Amino acid sequence: MYLWLVAAGLSLIFGVMRVLNFAHGSLYMLGAYFAWVVVRVTGSFWLALLIGPAVVAGVGWAMEFGFLRRVYSAPEAFQLLLTFAFVLMFDDAVKLVFGPVYQSPPTPAALSGAFVLGRSILPTYHLFILCVGALVGLGLWFFLEKTSFGLVIRATAADREMARALGVRSSRLFTWVFILGAALAGLGGALSMPVRAISPGMGEFIIIEAFVVVVLGGLGSLRGAFVGALLIGLLHAYGLLFMPVFELALGYLAMAAVLIVRPWGLFGARES
Repeated sequence: MYLWLVAAGLSLIFGVMRVLNFAHGSLYMLGAYFAWVVVRVTGSFWLALLIGPAVVAGVGWAMEFGFLRRVYSAPEAFQLLLTFAFVLMFDDAVKLVFGPVYQSPPTPAALSGAFVLGRSILPTYHLFILCVGALVGLGLWFFLEKTSFGLVIRATAADREMARALGVRSSRLFTWVFILGAALAGLGGALSMPVRAISPGMGEFIIIEAFVVVVLGGLGSLRGAFVGALLIGLLHAYGLLFMPVFELALGYLAMAAVLIVRPWGLFGARES
């Protein structure tokens, strides 16, 4: 589910702003580190889940307001280079502050243990992540489908020029969308903290998986991001079980198949 959160933020930013944010994985990494710091200082995992994504949202605001909005009218290559520069800067900053060693925060005591469901044993923390992911997905659906601001976001994603002609202030909208996408990445990082080791390079790994998910589901589609994350998770799980040698390749093979048959993704819209 934390992959779905990261992919949802990436897809939301691209769908509205048409920016492929290579630094989105780094925001996920920062979310994990900020949450880990809060746990170390306060001892509260729940406080870390609030503060970590909030600080990453602030970093996202600084990125968009201070840098990205200055290259919106530039060729896409400038946006890609700028976001890639952030990847390098964030990785080096994390190494400088926290060191290159891996960190493995423990699972919160309240979420340790496991549930027995039929003949399966499910870790409590994994069920918690599933519940949080489902709640966030429901919240995003309500926000985008049932609120006036969500309507403006969808209208801008569908036709940016028409929305601007109708008086939509795209600069403010882009800032809020980027903040929301960054917060989703930070929440994904904070949630992954007890199940994945924290390290300076963790952002690069997740951004590759997130791009695969977004391409599978369709660029700009949150529903596609959810289905893509579910598909990648199933491929990893069954790949480990039946074909452990090719487990890592299964997701890329699925992406290649979708690109050949349906280049705009399973739930994406075909460009006119």
